[in-house]
Amino acid sequence: MMNLNEIVDGMKDDIIKSTQEIIRIKSVQEDAMEGMPFGEGVHKAYEYAMKLSKDFGFEVKDIDGYAGHADMGDGEESLGILVHLDVVPEGDNWTYPPYAAEIHDDKIFGRGTIDDKGPAIACLYAMKAVRDSGIKLNKKVRIIYGLNEESGWECMKHYFQKEKPTTLAFTPDADFPAIHGEKGIIIFDLARSFTAAFEGEGIRVLSIKGGNRPNMVPDYCEAHVTSSTSLIQALKSYKTIHDVAGVALEIEENKSEFIIKSFGVSSHGSLPQHGINAISQLMMFLNSLELAKGEVSDFIKFYCEKIGMEYYGQSIGCGLSDAESGKLIFNVGIIDLDESKVAVAVNIRYPITNTIEEVYEGINKQIDGTGVVIVETEHKKPIYLPKDHVLVQKLMKVYRDFTGDNAEPITIGGGTYARAMDNAVAFGPLFPGQPELAHQKDEFIAIEDLIKITKIYANAIYELAK
Repeated sequence: MMNLNEIVDGMKDDIIKSTQEIIRIKSVQEDAMEGMPFGEGVHKAYEYAMKLSKDFGFEVKDIDGYAGHADMGDGEESLGILVHLDVVPEGDNWTYPPYAAEIHDDKIFGRGTIDDKGPAIACLYAMKAVRDSGIKLNKKVRIIYGLNEESGWECMKHYFQKEKPTTLAFTPDADFPAIHGEKGIIIFDLARSFTAAFEGEGIRVLSIKGGNRPNMVPDYCEAHVTSSTSLIQALKSYKTIHDVAGVALEIEENKSEFIIKSFGVSSHGSLPQHGINAISQLMMFLNSLELAKGEVSDFIKFYCEKIGMEYYGQSIGCGLSDAESGKLIFNVGIIDLDESKVAVAVNIRYPITNTIEEVYEGINKQIDGTGVVIVETEHKKPIYLPKDHVLVQKLMKVYRDFTGDNAEPITIGGGTYARAMDNAVAFGPLFPGQPELAHQKDEFIAIEDLIKITKIYANAIYELAK
């Protein structure tokens, strides 16, 4: 389809401009406002996308501010493209401002460039390219804008209560080639109440706080502790024994109170091995100190023995794996501890052939008798389409024709909108071997890749809707 590729090339400057404009809108979920269930920032990004869709001549429909869509063409059958316009919080230590969409080295930097605003703009322009080409389609093509993919999916629940799912769909929110399976996702708290926080002498941990979201590896955590002796020497000794990337001490004027700061490296919760967990790092250091006896210290010890710096849940009893999708992934995303209670938010990605019951059964055996309980908050079952499914086959044909890469379809630990309906898979935007910068600092999309994925999505629309 040279014609489609040439049309996309002719749109290059507009694609870059639109991507920059939507990145500059800080669309992190906030408190609901009237007509804006996910806050003002998310709503502004949504208004931007809907206006651009309308300017392109597509028929738009808003579903109560929760989600919306833009349609092209008609037909009994339909192709859906599921994108999201919300982003996770930016975190710290960016080289370039996270909402400035600055271009450096032919890359656009900013939160959402790869997850998922850049790909959303690419898909919208891909629809325009197909429309402008004059190619006749026999399916309606619908881009669906979701607004809280990163924190709860209320957008999709509400949308599909009001609108029918499309016949087929893909979402540009993961990797190439086509993804025919996604692990199950569980979010829960490991919680405990403290009745006797401290007994006798020793260092007392008054509070521990860190992390932004369960599905992010936390890059910062701090503990407030009291100690009759300086902790600086203890930290020096600890660092000589352990390979510690962060853990800095800051001493307040009150000589007996310390703030221990832990600096990690953020990454996506489905890929914790790509980051350094600031919470776990801090807990390991605290456990090396002469802590006052009590339930807080017992919990810290429990954390280090059962979670520690592990990624796969092996010590806490859920180290499952299968041939189709590999090992279970275990990420601690948030901790909130004070002298009366603690809650640790955990994000698990479990193998396609396992069940949530198997995960919880293993964990419950390990927490039995510790006072720690599981408080469930969210569950998404695994999804799986066979490799010979027509949707997988057609997307793989587009990918192979365009790239010359004869790779097989893959499974992932990430969770995408492909779970929101039947006959849907994730497809792109990351190419094999590219760094996964979603949920990390210095997230970017290379301009060359932005144009390349627009061409791939245009060809995918043609292949699936012709």
